[in-house]
Amino acid sequence: MGYREFPVPLGGLAECGWSASSGPAPAVHAVLPDGAMDFVWTGADLLVAGPDTAPHPAGREPGAVATGLRFRPGALPALLGVPADALLDRRVPLADLLPRPAGRAVARIEAGEPVLDALLGIVADLPGAPPDRALGVVVRHAAAGAGAAATAEALGWTPRTLHRRALAAFGYGPAVLRRVLRFRRAVDLLHAGVAPAEVAVRAGYADQPHLSREVRALAGRSPGQFGA
Repeated sequence: MGYREFPVPLGGLAECGWSASSGPAPAVHAVLPDGAMDFVWTGADLLVAGPDTAPHPAGREPGAVATGLRFRPGALPALLGVPADALLDRRVPLADLLPRPAGRAVARIEAGEPVLDALLGIVADLPGAPPDRALGVVVRHAAAGAGAAATAEALGWTPRTLHRRALAAFGYGPAVLRRVLRFRRAVDLLHAGVAPAEVAVRAGYADQPHLSREVRALAGRSPGQFGA
């Protein structure tokens, strides 16, 4: 399968656009947890990909090309007006959530507009507001390995408020967000060819066995099965 990412003009809302093309045989690709949510055009359906807590199997027909728009953690639920925990580990047709924006986007794709342009066009149609900037603080603290108590204190929130806000924005509480973002960092390093022992140190795991347990739990395979 060929996979590419593209920069997109959405400021702090989106990470990238992407495309994934299939080979000559049917295949299933495991989408790994990364804390993000996406719009995905499969070639036939326009979906919202919710936050994952385990590998999500994505089937690909021969020669199919999927195109997506990946939002930064916490951004898309606010724009949709739908809490992230309602979409946890799910792929939901955008038409089930917002029929009019979905219909307009599909019509643009079927008229021949580049898919990524049509996906970008959906954003102006969404009923919600940009995410609270405080959520960026939550993400930065989680990525740095900070505990929930320290994050709540930094924001002037109670731990209960932090947990409630995290569920709505990310689909899970701050401890799971920290775990997923640490895993994402580890996967990037493993794909870059960094040795697992070094990955464990650089990504913030207690030791290499800890890394191995977490990668198996979240990716369904061992660190050694990743490569450059």
